[in-house]
Amino acid sequence: MDKIIEYMLAEDEGFGDITSNAVVEEGKIVNASIVSKDEGILAGIDVIRNLFEEYGVEITLCLKEGVKISKGDLLISLRGDARTILLLERTALNLLMRMSGVASAASEYADLVGDYDVRIAGTRKTSPAIAKFDKYALGVGGVDTHRFSLDDMVLIKDNHIAVCGDPLEALLKAKENTSFSKKIEIEVESLEDAVECVRNGADIVMLDNMSGDEVKEVIDELNRLDIRQNSLIEVSGGITKENIMDYVEYGVDIISIGALTHSSRSLNFSLKIE
Repeated sequence: MDKIIEYMLAEDEGFGDITSNAVVEEGKIVNASIVSKDEGILAGIDVIRNLFEEYGVEITLCLKEGVKISKGDLLISLRGDARTILLLERTALNLLMRMSGVASAASEYADLVGDYDVRIAGTRKTSPAIAKFDKYALGVGGVDTHRFSLDDMVLIKDNHIAVCGDPLEALLKAKENTSFSKKIEIEVESLEDAVECVRNGADIVMLDNMSGDEVKEVIDELNRLDIRQNSLIEVSGGITKENIMDYVEYGVDIISIGALTHSSRSLNFSLKIE
């Protein structure tokens, strides 16, 4: 079993489920189901199946990963030991609801830009310990996961630049000390820095917390200099469903949104024993 899920179960169980042990007959076999009380995209169903099966609970998946769900939809049917199902209930629901919430938010953004050649991406602004589940849910929702961890690619941010003293110096150091197999991205906050980093071959240049007008100015200048093809252009910071189309119209390549994982609302599911 996944070590993170083991930890979640251990944290929830403490020294034992004293309520179930007190009122539920040992060895009692029951049927149960998980039902949606919400609308969105289903994510995490395979994770939950593995969890229940690990503990000997028979499970039937009623819907597949990534499908749209509505209120009242039957997601999973269960049969097994009542105490075991009650022990796993909260951990299973917490994961399934959160992952489905992240996937649902991701799907909403992906649908908004579906007619454009732009990629929506998550960030590493996830909940501690369950980042990989958040990242998986982003993929189910139809957006790019961005980096899973610090070793995925070089991403030179403001604090790295503060240490180096200059964006271009940081970029050149990265190009000198990084394998050809890793992409190099750099975060910039001005038109001048954006142009220099594109001119010097950064794989991706992130325009961080720039207004729509500032982004447009950068794109126009790169096009005027005919160096746009040198780098992908990513924008991040303050992008919402209300203003995202402005950035799409400017012609950026990637829009990364931390809110997909740090602020997504969990969907509402319920486990009921029949």
